[in-house]
Amino acid sequence: MTVTTQQLATQDAFEKFFWTWQGYKIQYTVMGTGRPLVLVHGFGASIGHWRKNIPVLADAGYQVYAIDLLGFGGSDKALIDYSVEVWMELLKDFCTAHIHEPAVFIGNSIGALLSLIVLVEHPEIAAGGILINSAGGLSHRPHELNPPLRMVMAAFNRFVRSPITGKFVYNRIRQKAQIRRTLYQVYRDRQAVTDELVDLLYTPSCDPGAQQVFASILTAPPGPSPEELLPKVERPLLVIWGADDPWTPITGAKIYEEARENGKEIKIVPIPNAGHCPHDEVPDVVNAQIIDWLTQN
Repeated sequence: MTVTTQQLATQDAFEKFFWTWQGYKIQYTVMGTGRPLVLVHGFGASIGHWRKNIPVLADAGYQVYAIDLLGFGGSDKALIDYSVEVWMELLKDFCTAHIHEPAVFIGNSIGALLSLIVLVEHPEIAAGGILINSAGGLSHRPHELNPPLRMVMAAFNRFVRSPITGKFVYNRIRQKAQIRRTLYQVYRDRQAVTDELVDLLYTPSCDPGAQQVFASILTAPPGPSPEELLPKVERPLLVIWGADDPWTPITGAKIYEEARENGKEIKIVPIPNAGHCPHDEVPDVVNAQIIDWLTQN
C-alpha cells in the first residue's frame, strides 16, 4: 500500500521509543526496513515535524529513524550548556547504538547544519546528506551583524539568560498565538500552519527546564559554518531549498553552488512557493525529490 500525506493525520502515526544517552532520556522513532535514513529536526521542532515524511520514506523501502534532539520534543530538557558539538555526539552515539551501516542524514534548518557537521566529523557513519533550508549557524556570529545590532544582541542575550527577565521573554514567545504568527512568517502557505503544528511546538515548551534550554541555545556559540565545512565533505549532498524562506533565504544556496563548481557532489533543488520548512509545507514535492535522489546515490 502506498502511503500519502493525506493519510498522515497526526504525529501519532508512528511509535515512539526511548533510549538513554549520558543519563538523559532521548525519544526516537523508527519505521520501515532497508537502507537507513536519520531525520534531524530544526530549532524548537521534534519528530512530529517529519510526520508527513517518515511513513512515505519507509513505504519507499527505507528504514527511517527520527530523533528528538536533547532539549527538544519528548527528550529530556537537560540543564547543560548546549552546542552543536553536544548534538553531534548524540547523533554519533545514536547511530553506533542503533544503526550498523552508514546512514543518509536528512536535516532541516539547524538539523541540516548538524547533518553537515556529522558528514565532516564522522564520515564513517554517513553515506550522504540531504540538507533542507540549512541554517548557517546555531546563532549569529558577531562579524555577521553591524555594530549597533551587535550591541542589541549582546543586551538581548543578557536579558534572555536572566532568571527573571528570561522567564518573561520565554513565556511571551511560547504563547500559541505567537507561535502561529512566527510560523506565518516562515511558511508560504498559511493553510499548512495547522493547530496540530502549533501544538507540536507548544507542548514541549511547557516541560520543566524548557525555558533554561531555550536560553542556553539562544546564547550558544554558532558552531562551524557551511563555508568551513563544505571543503571537507566527501559524501554526496542533496540541497533542497524553499525559495520563499525569509529566515535562510535561497541566496544561501550560493555557497553550495560554489562547492559543486569546486568538485563536490552536490545537487541543488529550489522548491518554489515554499518557505523554511518545505518538507512539511509541500511534503509530496520534497518526498519525491528525496526518493529520486536516494535511488541514484
